[in-house]
Amino acid sequence: MNVELLTSQFWDLTVTGLALGAIYALVALGYTLVYGLLQLINFAHSEVFMVGTYAALIAWGWAGLTQESPIPGLLGMIGYLVIGLIAAAVASGGTALIVERVAYRPLRRRNVPRLVFLITAIGVSVVISELVGVLTDRHRAGIPRLVERSTVISIGDFEITNVQLGVIVAAIAMMVGLDLFINRTRLGRGIRAVAQDPDTAALMGVNQDRVVMLTFLLGGLLAGGAALLYDISLENTRYNVGFLLGIKAFTAAVLGGIGNLRGALLGGLLLGVVEQYGSALWGNEWRDVVAFVVLVVILMFRPTGLLGESLGKARV
Repeated sequence: MNVELLTSQFWDLTVTGLALGAIYALVALGYTLVYGLLQLINFAHSEVFMVGTYAALIAWGWAGLTQESPIPGLLGMIGYLVIGLIAAAVASGGTALIVERVAYRPLRRRNVPRLVFLITAIGVSVVISELVGVLTDRHRAGIPRLVERSTVISIGDFEITNVQLGVIVAAIAMMVGLDLFINRTRLGRGIRAVAQDPDTAALMGVNQDRVVMLTFLLGGLLAGGAALLYDISLENTRYNVGFLLGIKAFTAAVLGGIGNLRGALLGGLLLGVVEQYGSALWGNEWRDVVAFVVLVVILMFRPTGLLGESLGKARV
């Protein structure tokens, strides 16, 4: 156990963990939204995220940006970021809608047992992942560098780069926007109404199918945003990149309280930080082990998560 490394790099590890955890949190929101509404764990959501990472890369290629291209200036960087965000959000949002329409809606109408939904979710996840694997020859794809890394905050040996700060700020902004949408808008109230009592909501004129589609779309859009931040941070993607990250995002959702939007934010940030601390203490090869130990411990001692509040009862 390397306590000295943890103490000497404590703040650097914390910032790195927050930046990674912000991406976990954005993906975790997709799990939380769907579970809060349908009590369904949508394991295909990790592949919705993965599709977004490729969509941004393809869009940049169409725009003439390759790995050999020089780092663009400020206006060029903003333009490419907007292009990448639109492409990732459209691809991930569209994939989420297709998954809901093709895989889940027929099952809901037949009122099948929840185990069937779970098996279907796993099957859809494998299908999407393998399809992209076939199309990409299972090769890792490099992402062009859009942002020149630079230090924006420096206090002694502690530094925060522009990419880390941008990822954290952008992720929190998207999460705050979702929270305001759910709690302050008419469509958001419809989502909460169906989550709390679908039968009563239907009697009040709420179209459940539209609400479910909106929920999947919101989760897909956030996954697209997470995909863009992932591309910028790690600068590579692969057909199975969503598998491990998706499980960690699910862990973050459970940690914060699955079905709780603010819990997903808390769980994602906390999991990212705990991972970095664990890798410093026991070595980088133990980082994933730490994440799943956290999941087991939470399920054993507090299965409702840290906040443990359902979407239908979310505070306004």
